[in-house]
Amino acid sequence: MSKFVSEREMQYQRECMQRVAAQNNGRTAFVDTYGCQQNEADSERMRGMLVEMGYILTDSSDADVVIINTCAVRENAENRVFGVIGHLVHTKRKNPSQIIILAGCMGGEASVRERIKRSYRHVDAVLDTTSFWRLPEVILGILEGDKTVAEINTVDGVVTPDNRIAEGMPVQRVVPHKAWISVMYGCNNFCTYCIVPYLRGRERSRRSEDIVREIREVVEDGCKDITLLGQNVNSYGKDSDDETDFAGLLEMAAHVDGEFLIRFMTSHPKDTTIRLLDTMAAYPRIARHLHLPVQSGSDRILKLMNRRYTAENYLELIRYARKVMPDIVLTSDIIVGFPGETEEDFRQTLDLVAEVEYDSLFTFIYSKREGTPAAKMEDPASPEEKSERFNRLIELQNTISMKKHSEYIGKTVTTLIDGEGKRGQYNLTARTNGGRLVHLKGDKSLIGKYMPVRITEATTWSLVGELALNDQK
Repeated sequence: MSKFVSEREMQYQRECMQRVAAQNNGRTAFVDTYGCQQNEADSERMRGMLVEMGYILTDSSDADVVIINTCAVRENAENRVFGVIGHLVHTKRKNPSQIIILAGCMGGEASVRERIKRSYRHVDAVLDTTSFWRLPEVILGILEGDKTVAEINTVDGVVTPDNRIAEGMPVQRVVPHKAWISVMYGCNNFCTYCIVPYLRGRERSRRSEDIVREIREVVEDGCKDITLLGQNVNSYGKDSDDETDFAGLLEMAAHVDGEFLIRFMTSHPKDTTIRLLDTMAAYPRIARHLHLPVQSGSDRILKLMNRRYTAENYLELIRYARKVMPDIVLTSDIIVGFPGETEEDFRQTLDLVAEVEYDSLFTFIYSKREGTPAAKMEDPASPEEKSERFNRLIELQNTISMKKHSEYIGKTVTTLIDGEGKRGQYNLTARTNGGRLVHLKGDKSLIGKYMPVRITEATTWSLVGELALNDQK
């Protein structure tokens, strides 16, 4: 069986879009997105299909169609979504023809589907991450009274993911100068704390020519900042007959004509290669930013997490990256309080952070996720101990971030002016090549343009600058 949705099936979705558009009369739609950049990329495709169906996009939950694109990584995220769904009972009461669809990772959980059926009957349909390409068919079915569309990818109440890749969906991007482009879907790693492989399925890579074509299209449309996405982008191509690996894909992307930067996330240390780092160093169009989640500095904990590398393996990659790219910006993820973590394990994490000196960190206190192996592990550390460790990590990283950011003061850097600011007098925001946030003043017409900015101040989390049109870039 092909891993791609057939052209015949995609043509049927296009026909469904046309049939919905023919009976649409200024109706509105709202896509509410939770979670990671992959979810945002999926939402952009759902918005694209809604626009093709004649819907006017809005940010209001009173819209005629409301799609909640969900995250299931943490239990708190799920609870928040159920709160939003509960509120929608009131909008549905005011507008009985309102269509409410739950999509995303939560849609792949049988327990969620059962809870929706039992307690949230105002929800019209549930789509998982592998079936949202069938959105036009679902909406048409609801409009025409076909109740079976609520059971897509479900057989006798059991979720059966359709792990095929759908190409050719229309895209409606929220920010015209930024693009999220998925290069692969799913994950084969099965880290013991993570639910994603169970919900997004096994790894499936898109064809390299389709990805490069999409990059070329967004660049021609004026996009300046492109992020290639995957649960583990470094595994790209391993499931494919195409001999292109991720480093090769980056090289192909870097040869597309235009003014833009290529970024990517997320990378797994076990699959990060010297060839990948050399490719980053060789092409100026590839951003000097590597987000490489380490999760812990303890080999014992890394083994319990099923991460399949050691702290020393990780540090060797960091040292090589800095050797070939001295200006590289490094960021990472760390989980504090994983089941069984001791004070010595945590101290090793602090030692690793002190050696690497990340520009910034995404830090989390371990949250039990039912359905994962870690949820069954003994966890003797108290919440107070975990919070105390977490605070120590934050204090260390804040000191490092302040030091790193202070080194920018007085330098002029090329930035992409990417949006309106909300920090006092600074009405614009920008991003450096390495992804550092910069606040500055300027005309809104600069949004979407690369501009030289002289850095004048630094904080723990961001930089402050001023336009430096007369400086050398």
